[in-house]
Amino acid sequence: MAHSYHFLDEVAVADLAFDAMGDTLEELFQGATCALIETLANPETVQATWERTIERQDREPDSLLFDWLSDLVYWKDAAGLVFREAPLTLTAKGGVWMLTARIVGAPVDQRLQELRNDVKGITKHLYELVQEGKKWRARVVLDV
Repeated sequence: MAHSYHFLDEVAVADLAFDAMGDTLEELFQGATCALIETLANPETVQATWERTIERQDREPDSLLFDWLSDLVYWKDAAGLVFREAPLTLTAKGGVWMLTARIVGAPVDQRLQELRNDVKGITKHLYELVQEGKKWRARVVLDV
């Protein structure tokens, strides 16, 4: 199945919400990352002129996902960016989950990019990361 996501219109009226799914926890992280990137701008309209490697670790995968998505929002604001892609790997060692990602994007340029939403933050409202059978699912509400 790889990863997937779909937006949830009925969950949050003033905010945006999505469910991300994956056969593995790493695929779930990829799906949630793609959903956030798509929320900000059409990634196909964003050039790859800026790059940063991010490494994070946590014992709890739900905290790691929350912090990782918050990192993307931070870089959007701190450097005035939108993103083209953010390939990542997720591994576990000794009870600690480790995420290594490369975020690729460009400064916001309304003439070149199809901009969508200005996400202010990831919220804890309805936030969850669960394993359902052999699949993983996360619900994320974005403050816009």
